[in-house]
Amino acid sequence: MDTLSRLRFQHRACDGLFSLTPALFLGEREKHSQLLGKATTECGSITHEFYESSQRLFPLPEGEGQGEGKACTATARRLPGFRAALVFIFMCATGFLSAAEDERPVVDASKVAAEKIANGALPTFHIVGDSTVRSGGGGAGLWGWGERIKPFFDTNKINVVNHAIGGRSARTFYTESRWQKVADAIKPGDFVIVQFGHNDQGRIGDPAMKGRADGKGIGDETVEDTMPDGTKEAVHTFGWYMAQFVTGAKARGATAIICSPIPHKQRWEKGRDFASIAEWDEQVAKNNGALFFDLTMVITDAYKKEGADKVATYFADKGTHTSDIGAQFNAARVIAGLQSLPGNPLEPFLSDPGKAIAPYQPDTQTISTNPPAKPSNP
Repeated sequence: MDTLSRLRFQHRACDGLFSLTPALFLGEREKHSQLLGKATTECGSITHEFYESSQRLFPLPEGEGQGEGKACTATARRLPGFRAALVFIFMCATGFLSAAEDERPVVDASKVAAEKIANGALPTFHIVGDSTVRSGGGGAGLWGWGERIKPFFDTNKINVVNHAIGGRSARTFYTESRWQKVADAIKPGDFVIVQFGHNDQGRIGDPAMKGRADGKGIGDETVEDTMPDGTKEAVHTFGWYMAQFVTGAKARGATAIICSPIPHKQRWEKGRDFASIAEWDEQVAKNNGALFFDLTMVITDAYKKEGADKVATYFADKGTHTSDIGAQFNAARVIAGLQSLPGNPLEPFLSDPGKAIAPYQPDTQTISTNPPAKPSNP
Protein backbone atom coordinates (compact mmCIF):
# COMPACT_ATOMS: atom_id res chain seq x y z
CA MET A 1 0.00 0.00 0.00
CA ASP A 2 1.34 3.42 -0.92
CA THR A 3 2.24 5.13 2.37
CA LEU A 4 1.26 8.55 1.11
CA SER A 5 -2.29 7.43 0.45
CA ARG A 6 -2.66 6.84 4.17
CA LEU A 7 -2.11 10.48 5.05
CA ARG A 8 -5.18 12.11 6.55
CA PHE A 9 -5.83 15.60 7.82
CA GLN A 10 -8.19 17.21 10.20
CA HIS A 11 -8.53 20.76 11.46
CA ARG A 12 -10.03 22.02 14.64
CA ALA A 13 -10.81 25.35 16.28
CA CYS A 14 -8.77 26.06 19.39
CA ASP A 15 -8.81 29.26 21.42
CA GLY A 16 -9.94 31.32 18.46
CA LEU A 17 -7.21 29.88 16.24
CA PHE A 18 -7.30 27.06 13.73
CA SER A 19 -4.89 24.16 13.92
CA LEU A 20 -4.09 21.99 10.96
CA THR A 21 -3.28 18.62 12.48
CA PRO A 22 -2.12 15.77 10.27
CA ALA A 23 -3.60 12.65 11.81
CA LEU A 24 -0.50 10.72 10.75
CA PHE A 25 2.69 12.70 11.24
CA LEU A 26 6.38 12.36 11.95
CA GLY A 27 8.06 12.70 15.29
CA GLU A 28 11.84 13.11 15.41
CA ARG A 29 13.53 13.21 12.02
CA GLU A 30 16.13 10.57 12.89
CA LYS A 31 13.42 7.94 13.38
CA HIS A 32 12.40 7.96 9.72
CA SER A 33 13.93 6.34 6.70
CA GLN A 34 13.06 8.84 3.99
CA LEU A 35 11.30 12.11 3.43
CA LEU A 36 7.87 11.30 2.10
CA GLY A 37 6.29 14.67 1.52
CA LYS A 38 5.56 18.08 2.95
CA ALA A 39 2.50 19.74 4.31
CA THR A 40 2.74 23.49 4.33
CA THR A 41 0.33 25.38 6.54
CA GLU A 42 0.25 28.86 5.16
CA CYS A 43 0.68 30.53 8.50
CA GLY A 44 4.12 31.83 9.27
CA SER A 45 5.37 29.44 6.56
CA ILE A 46 5.15 26.57 9.03
CA THR A 47 6.15 23.54 6.97
CA HIS A 48 5.60 20.03 8.29
CA GLU A 49 7.67 17.29 6.67
CA PHE A 50 6.24 13.78 6.43
CA TYR A 51 8.59 10.84 6.65
CA GLU A 52 8.13 7.22 5.70
CA SER A 53 8.99 4.65 8.32
CA SER A 54 9.13 0.89 8.25
CA GLN A 55 7.00 1.05 11.39
CA ARG A 56 4.46 3.81 10.88
CA LEU A 57 4.03 7.52 10.47
CA PHE A 58 4.26 9.28 13.79
CA PRO A 59 1.30 11.34 15.04
CA LEU A 60 1.61 15.07 15.58
CA PRO A 61 0.34 16.09 19.04
CA GLU A 62 -2.81 18.16 19.00
CA GLY A 63 -2.31 21.89 19.05
CA GLU A 64 0.77 21.94 16.82
CA GLY A 65 0.79 23.80 13.54
CA GLN A 66 -1.40 26.56 14.89
CA GLY A 67 -1.85 29.72 12.93
CA GLU A 68 -3.77 32.91 12.81
CA GLY A 69 -5.37 34.76 9.96
CA LYS A 70 -8.44 34.74 7.77
CA ALA A 71 -8.26 32.31 4.85
CA CYS A 72 -7.02 28.87 5.84
CA THR A 73 -5.05 27.13 3.13
CA ALA A 74 -2.83 24.13 3.59
CA THR A 75 -1.18 21.82 1.12
CA ALA A 76 0.43 18.43 1.40
CA ARG A 77 2.46 17.21 -1.54
CA ARG A 78 4.93 14.52 -2.43
CA LEU A 79 8.39 15.99 -2.95
CA PRO A 80 9.95 15.99 -6.46
CA GLY A 81 11.24 12.61 -7.51
CA PHE A 82 8.49 10.49 -6.00
CA ARG A 83 6.00 8.50 -8.08
CA ALA A 84 2.95 10.69 -7.61
CA ALA A 85 1.79 13.98 -6.22
CA LEU A 86 -1.04 14.54 -3.83
CA VAL A 87 -2.40 17.88 -2.77
CA PHE A 88 -4.84 18.56 0.04
CA ILE A 89 -6.37 22.01 0.27
CA PHE A 90 -8.50 23.12 3.14
CA MET A 91 -10.49 26.35 3.18
CA CYS A 92 -11.84 27.51 6.54
CA ALA A 93 -13.93 30.47 7.57
CA THR A 94 -11.11 31.50 9.86
CA GLY A 95 -7.58 30.13 9.53
CA PHE A 96 -4.17 30.92 8.16
CA LEU A 97 -2.26 33.73 6.52
CA SER A 98 -0.84 33.42 3.03
CA ALA A 99 2.63 31.90 2.92
CA ALA A 100 3.67 34.27 0.15
CA GLU A 101 3.10 37.12 2.57
CA ASP A 102 4.29 35.55 5.75
CA GLU A 103 7.66 33.93 5.13
CA ARG A 104 9.07 35.74 8.18
CA PRO A 105 12.69 35.37 7.04
CA VAL A 106 15.53 35.56 9.51
CA VAL A 107 17.08 38.90 8.61
CA ASP A 108 20.85 38.94 8.10
CA ALA A 109 22.08 40.93 11.07
CA SER A 110 25.21 42.03 9.21
CA LYS A 111 22.98 44.09 6.91
CA VAL A 112 21.19 45.88 9.74
CA ALA A 113 22.95 48.94 11.06
CA ALA A 114 23.06 49.13 14.84
CA GLU A 115 21.53 52.33 16.18
CA LYS A 116 23.68 54.35 18.56
CA ILE A 117 22.88 56.34 21.66
CA ALA A 118 23.13 59.97 20.57
CA ASN A 119 23.72 61.56 23.98
CA GLY A 120 25.03 59.43 26.81
CA ALA A 121 24.04 62.05 29.35
CA LEU A 122 20.35 61.52 28.61
CA PRO A 123 18.16 58.54 29.48
CA THR A 124 17.40 56.15 26.62
CA PHE A 125 14.20 54.54 25.45
CA HIS A 126 15.39 51.10 24.23
CA ILE A 127 13.09 49.23 21.81
CA VAL A 128 13.36 45.44 21.47
CA GLY A 129 11.33 43.34 19.05
CA ASP A 130 10.94 41.73 15.63
CA SER A 131 10.19 42.90 12.07
CA THR A 132 6.83 44.39 13.07
CA VAL A 133 8.91 46.81 15.13
CA ARG A 134 11.73 47.29 12.63
CA SER A 135 11.65 46.28 8.95
CA GLY A 136 13.76 49.01 7.35
CA GLY A 137 11.48 49.59 4.38
CA GLY A 138 12.33 46.23 2.85
CA GLY A 139 10.15 44.22 0.50
CA ALA A 140 7.13 46.21 -0.63
CA GLY A 141 7.84 49.04 1.78
CA LEU A 142 7.62 47.29 5.14
CA TRP A 143 8.09 49.48 8.20
CA GLY A 144 7.79 48.82 11.92
CA TRP A 145 6.32 51.07 14.58
CA GLY A 146 9.70 51.44 16.26
CA GLU A 147 10.98 53.22 13.18
CA ARG A 148 8.28 55.86 13.33
CA ILE A 149 8.00 56.55 17.05
CA LYS A 150 10.86 59.02 17.52
CA PRO A 151 8.84 62.16 16.55
CA PHE A 152 6.63 61.53 19.58
CA PHE A 153 9.61 61.98 21.92
CA ASP A 154 11.60 65.09 22.78
CA THR A 155 15.07 63.93 21.73
CA ASN A 156 16.59 66.79 23.70
CA LYS A 157 15.42 64.91 26.79
CA ILE A 158 15.71 61.25 25.82
CA ASN A 159 17.44 59.04 23.26
CA VAL A 160 15.33 56.61 21.23
CA VAL A 161 17.22 53.50 20.10
CA ASN A 162 15.59 50.70 18.11
CA HIS A 163 17.34 47.34 18.67
CA ALA A 164 14.63 45.28 16.95
CA ILE A 165 15.55 42.94 14.10
CA GLY A 166 13.39 40.94 11.71
CA GLY A 167 12.77 37.24 12.02
CA ARG A 168 13.55 36.96 15.71
CA SER A 169 11.55 35.46 18.52
CA ALA A 170 12.08 36.05 22.21
CA ARG A 171 14.15 32.87 22.15
CA THR A 172 16.50 33.81 19.33
CA PHE A 173 16.88 37.42 20.40
CA TYR A 174 18.18 35.97 23.66
CA THR A 175 20.26 33.06 22.32
CA GLU A 176 21.93 35.16 19.62
CA SER A 177 23.23 37.40 22.43
CA ARG A 178 21.31 40.37 21.06
CA TRP A 179 19.75 40.94 24.43
CA GLN A 180 23.19 41.01 26.04
CA LYS A 181 24.20 43.85 23.72
CA VAL A 182 21.10 45.78 24.72
CA ALA A 183 21.70 45.07 28.39
CA ASP A 184 25.28 46.31 28.11
CA ALA A 185 23.95 49.67 26.85
CA ILE A 186 21.37 50.11 29.63
CA LYS A 187 22.05 52.55 32.44
CA PRO A 188 19.99 53.69 35.45
CA GLY A 189 17.04 55.83 34.41
CA ASP A 190 16.58 54.17 31.03
CA PHE A 191 13.41 52.55 29.70
CA VAL A 192 13.18 49.23 27.83
CA ILE A 193 10.09 48.19 25.87
CA VAL A 194 9.87 44.61 24.55
CA GLN A 195 7.45 43.15 21.98
CA PHE A 196 7.65 39.56 20.73
CA GLY A 197 5.13 36.95 19.63
CA HIS A 198 4.97 36.89 15.84
CA ASN A 199 7.80 34.36 15.47
CA ASP A 200 7.45 32.54 18.76
CA GLN A 201 4.56 30.18 18.18
CA GLY A 202 4.99 26.84 16.47
CA ARG A 203 6.46 23.42 17.10
CA ILE A 204 9.90 23.24 18.67
CA GLY A 205 12.06 21.18 16.31
CA ASP A 206 10.06 21.96 13.17
CA PRO A 207 12.75 22.90 10.59
CA ALA A 208 10.45 25.52 9.09
CA MET A 209 10.48 27.45 12.36
CA LYS A 210 14.23 28.03 11.88
CA GLY A 211 15.00 27.43 15.54
CA ARG A 212 12.71 30.24 16.70
CA ALA A 213 9.79 28.51 18.41
CA ASP A 214 9.78 28.66 22.17
CA GLY A 215 7.74 26.78 24.73
CA LYS A 216 4.21 27.73 25.69
CA GLY A 217 3.53 29.52 28.95
CA ILE A 218 5.76 31.23 31.50
CA GLY A 219 7.20 28.31 33.47
CA ASP A 220 10.76 27.11 33.96
CA GLU A 221 10.38 23.85 32.03
CA THR A 222 12.58 23.22 28.99
CA VAL A 223 12.44 21.13 25.83
CA GLU A 224 15.60 19.89 24.10
CA ASP A 225 15.96 20.93 20.47
CA THR A 226 18.54 19.58 18.04
CA MET A 227 20.00 22.38 15.98
CA PRO A 228 21.07 22.03 12.31
CA ASP A 229 24.72 21.65 13.35
CA GLY A 230 23.83 18.79 15.68
CA THR A 231 24.18 20.73 18.91
CA LYS A 232 21.49 20.53 21.57
CA GLU A 233 19.62 23.54 22.95
CA ALA A 234 17.44 23.63 26.04
CA VAL A 235 14.47 25.67 24.85
CA HIS A 236 12.63 27.63 27.52
CA THR A 237 9.09 28.96 27.56
CA PHE A 238 8.13 32.24 25.96
CA GLY A 239 7.58 33.72 29.40
CA TRP A 240 10.99 32.61 30.62
CA TYR A 241 12.73 34.58 27.88
CA MET A 242 10.54 37.63 28.47
CA ALA A 243 11.37 37.45 32.16
CA GLN A 244 15.09 37.53 31.32
CA PHE A 245 14.59 40.81 29.49
CA VAL A 246 12.66 42.27 32.41
CA THR A 247 15.01 41.19 35.17
CA GLY A 248 18.05 42.17 33.13
CA ALA A 249 16.70 45.66 32.50
CA LYS A 250 15.67 46.17 36.11
CA ALA A 251 19.02 44.95 37.42
CA ARG A 252 20.63 47.82 35.51
CA GLY A 253 18.26 50.42 36.90
CA ALA A 254 15.89 50.67 33.95
CA THR A 255 12.10 50.62 33.80
CA ALA A 256 10.94 47.50 31.93
CA ILE A 257 7.81 47.61 29.76
CA ILE A 258 6.20 44.68 27.95
CA CYS A 259 3.61 45.09 25.22
CA SER A 260 1.75 42.41 23.28
CA PRO A 261 2.26 42.18 19.47
CA ILE A 262 0.57 44.25 16.81
CA PRO A 263 -2.44 42.36 15.40
CA HIS A 264 -2.61 40.73 12.00
CA LYS A 265 -4.65 42.40 9.30
CA GLN A 266 -7.20 39.56 9.42
CA ARG A 267 -7.64 39.40 13.20
CA TRP A 268 -8.94 42.73 14.43
CA GLU A 269 -12.52 43.13 13.20
CA LYS A 270 -13.96 40.60 15.64
CA GLY A 271 -12.34 39.70 18.92
CA ARG A 272 -8.62 39.70 19.46
CA ASP A 273 -5.31 38.36 18.20
CA PHE A 274 -2.50 36.90 20.34
CA ALA A 275 -4.68 36.05 23.32
CA SER A 276 -2.20 33.62 24.88
CA ILE A 277 0.84 35.79 24.21
CA ALA A 278 -0.86 38.79 25.83
CA GLU A 279 -1.80 36.70 28.85
CA TRP A 280 1.75 35.45 29.27
CA ASP A 281 3.15 38.96 28.79
CA GLU A 282 0.89 40.32 31.50
CA GLN A 283 1.77 37.51 33.89
CA VAL A 284 5.51 37.99 33.34
CA ALA A 285 5.18 41.72 33.95
CA LYS A 286 3.19 41.17 37.14
CA ASN A 287 5.54 38.49 38.46
CA ASN A 288 8.71 40.44 37.75
CA GLY A 289 7.82 44.06 38.43
CA ALA A 290 7.49 45.32 34.87
CA LEU A 291 4.84 47.51 33.27
CA PHE A 292 2.48 46.04 30.68
CA PHE A 293 -0.04 47.28 28.15
CA ASP A 294 -1.98 45.25 25.62
CA LEU A 295 -0.79 46.78 22.35
CA THR A 296 -2.74 44.16 20.41
CA MET A 297 -5.98 45.58 21.73
CA VAL A 298 -4.85 49.21 21.69
CA ILE A 299 -4.38 48.86 17.93
CA THR A 300 -7.41 46.62 17.46
CA ASP A 301 -9.73 49.18 19.02
CA ALA A 302 -8.14 51.95 16.95
CA TYR A 303 -8.54 49.91 13.75
CA LYS A 304 -12.24 49.50 14.47
CA LYS A 305 -12.62 53.25 14.51
CA GLU A 306 -10.71 53.57 11.23
CA GLY A 307 -12.65 50.92 9.30
CA ALA A 308 -11.52 48.05 7.10
CA ASP A 309 -10.82 50.08 3.95
CA LYS A 310 -8.53 52.47 5.77
CA VAL A 311 -6.83 49.71 7.74
CA ALA A 312 -6.06 47.88 4.49
CA THR A 313 -3.74 50.77 3.56
CA TYR A 314 -1.84 50.27 6.80
CA PHE A 315 -0.38 46.95 5.63
CA ALA A 316 2.39 46.42 3.09
CA ASP A 317 1.77 42.69 2.74
CA LYS A 318 -1.15 40.33 3.18
CA GLY A 319 -1.41 40.46 6.91
CA THR A 320 1.61 41.01 9.12
CA HIS A 321 3.87 43.93 8.23
CA THR A 322 2.78 47.54 8.09
CA SER A 323 3.33 50.18 5.45
CA ASP A 324 4.89 53.52 6.32
CA ILE A 325 1.50 55.04 7.14
CA GLY A 326 0.57 51.95 9.12
CA ALA A 327 3.80 52.11 11.10
CA GLN A 328 3.12 55.76 11.91
CA PHE A 329 -0.41 54.90 13.01
CA ASN A 330 0.78 52.06 15.23
CA ALA A 331 3.59 54.16 16.70
CA ALA A 332 0.97 56.63 17.87
CA ARG A 333 -0.95 53.75 19.42
CA VAL A 334 2.19 52.69 21.29
CA ILE A 335 2.32 56.20 22.74
CA ALA A 336 -1.35 55.85 23.76
CA GLY A 337 -0.43 52.62 25.53
CA LEU A 338 2.55 54.22 27.25
CA GLN A 339 0.38 57.15 28.34
CA SER A 340 -1.99 54.68 30.00
CA LEU A 341 0.69 53.13 32.23
CA PRO A 342 0.48 53.75 36.00
CA GLY A 343 2.23 57.02 36.81
CA ASN A 344 2.79 57.73 33.09
CA PRO A 345 6.59 57.55 33.56
CA LEU A 346 7.45 58.57 29.98
CA GLU A 347 5.20 61.64 29.84
CA PRO A 348 8.02 64.07 30.76
CA PHE A 349 10.00 62.86 27.73
CA LEU A 350 7.27 63.19 25.11
CA SER A 351 7.22 65.87 22.44
CA ASP A 352 4.18 68.05 21.92
CA PRO A 353 2.75 65.60 19.33
CA GLY A 354 3.32 62.79 21.81
CA LYS A 355 1.63 64.62 24.67
CA ALA A 356 -1.34 65.33 22.41
CA ILE A 357 -2.13 61.60 22.16
CA ALA A 358 -4.72 60.56 24.73
CA PRO A 359 -4.09 57.57 26.99
CA TYR A 360 -5.65 54.36 25.79
CA GLN A 361 -9.05 53.47 27.20
CA PRO A 362 -10.20 49.87 26.56
CA ASP A 363 -13.16 49.33 24.27
CA THR A 364 -15.53 47.27 26.37
CA GLN A 365 -17.60 46.40 23.30
CA THR A 366 -14.96 44.07 21.87
CA ILE A 367 -16.54 40.75 20.87
CA SER A 368 -14.66 37.48 21.38
CA THR A 369 -13.80 35.35 18.35
CA ASN A 370 -13.89 32.31 20.63
CA PRO A 371 -17.35 32.34 22.25
CA PRO A 372 -18.43 29.44 24.45
CA ALA A 373 -19.62 26.46 22.47
CA LYS A 374 -23.37 26.08 22.20
CA PRO A 375 -24.70 23.05 24.06
CA SER A 376 -25.56 20.16 21.80
CA ASN A 377 -29.17 19.12 21.39
CA PRO A 378 -30.17 16.15 23.54
